[in-house]
Amino acid sequence: MKKFDAIIIGAGQAGPSLAGKLTAAGFTVAFIERKLFGGTCVNTGCMPTKTLVASAYAAHLARRAADYGVVLDGAIRIDIKKVKARADAVAANARTGVENYLRGMQGCTVFAEHARFEGPDTVRVGEDLLTAPRIFINVGGRAVVPDFPGIDKVPYLTNTSMLALDSLPEHLVVVGGSYVGLEFAQMYRRFGAQVTVIEKAAHLVAREDEDVSESIREILVREGVAVRTSAECISLAPHEKGVSVGVNCNEGEPASIGSHLLLAVGRRPNTGDLGLEKAGVATDARGCITVDDGLATNVPGIWALGDCNGRGAFTHTAYNDFEIIAANLLDGERRRLSDRIPAYALYIDPPLGRVGMTEREARASGRPLLIGSRPMSRVGRAVEKDETQGFMKIIVDAGTRRILGASILGTGGDEAIHGVLDIMNADAPYEVLERAVPIHPTVSELIPTMLNGLRPIEEM
Repeated sequence: MKKFDAIIIGAGQAGPSLAGKLTAAGFTVAFIERKLFGGTCVNTGCMPTKTLVASAYAAHLARRAADYGVVLDGAIRIDIKKVKARADAVAANARTGVENYLRGMQGCTVFAEHARFEGPDTVRVGEDLLTAPRIFINVGGRAVVPDFPGIDKVPYLTNTSMLALDSLPEHLVVVGGSYVGLEFAQMYRRFGAQVTVIEKAAHLVAREDEDVSESIREILVREGVAVRTSAECISLAPHEKGVSVGVNCNEGEPASIGSHLLLAVGRRPNTGDLGLEKAGVATDARGCITVDDGLATNVPGIWALGDCNGRGAFTHTAYNDFEIIAANLLDGERRRLSDRIPAYALYIDPPLGRVGMTEREARASGRPLLIGSRPMSRVGRAVEKDETQGFMKIIVDAGTRRILGASILGTGGDEAIHGVLDIMNADAPYEVLERAVPIHPTVSELIPTMLNGLRPIEEM
């Protein structure tokens, strides 16, 4: 039995930072990672995919060069192997950095094995038994493979195996019209593949307001992505060209034929093989570890961070989980998960930046509301870049004068949304942002103008 002050399972976004904070405070830490250091973000998520998005944007801009008065002689070609190699290098460098950071950390012992609980304070790693009064679970998640009829008869890709492609699909069929699916759909269309997106819901990115969803659809369709929504019944079958995806939609052909199939219908936590039952750790119906407002599980001395707790599926929320635990455990603070304002982005081009409630959620709350909206064609920066697709929208509580939520779908939307997020975090009335003097020319400069045009919801 090897004794430590703390055990951390999983080297995602939260784990390494927590190890650094604990060891700096004098704790001895056992750090366990069974596969790739860095977690989803570094290896199969943000870093490699946003690198691919950047390559796809370069290809898109090159094709539009003449619109800016730039003449390119010769055809635009995509070297997909070089595109992949660039993404691989970005991920590998980050992964190596995380591993070297942990292995070089004084007071931290790294175990490159799979962890399984033997009790509430004991973890087996290979032949070793480790014990500690504090255990932190940061094991992340993976793609869901749905039980579609015919799933066992066809080859398919997930976000992980998609990154291993070093050739261009002739026709990529994406099942799942949300964040992962749409980012891959647009980038591969820009690389030159035919792309079809199939979504079960009536709208793409169903969690968003309908006007946002429809604008996203228009952006993709304009670039030649075929979109099929309301696909209630999806089945799969082998086809001489690859795979046939049968759909029951309100319109269109009964099947989409593709050379490659990407499944992007959600994610599940990596909690099924940890032996949580031996520790008595409770999970919900999806396998997510249930946690309280301080990220503690039902078992004293065990916490869960990141995607595996079901309280946020983003790199930034996982990192914030670490911040909450570290502040409460080491600094005597009482930070709460419920104080976190939800914010995220969809990295199609142009991107969607989102914070707080949707308009649909705000209306359902029964509050008196003020709403403002402006098309991106009113943004000087967007006009100058000739990237005027999209719009921005903001929702305010008419009683408290606090911003409830906002959407910015347009160039720079993923950055501009932070001005709104900061005001919401400061719990300041919307007038503080309305009276700000932003820099010209930026996307953010239209936000005060939009707030100045707020109208009661009844007038919208």
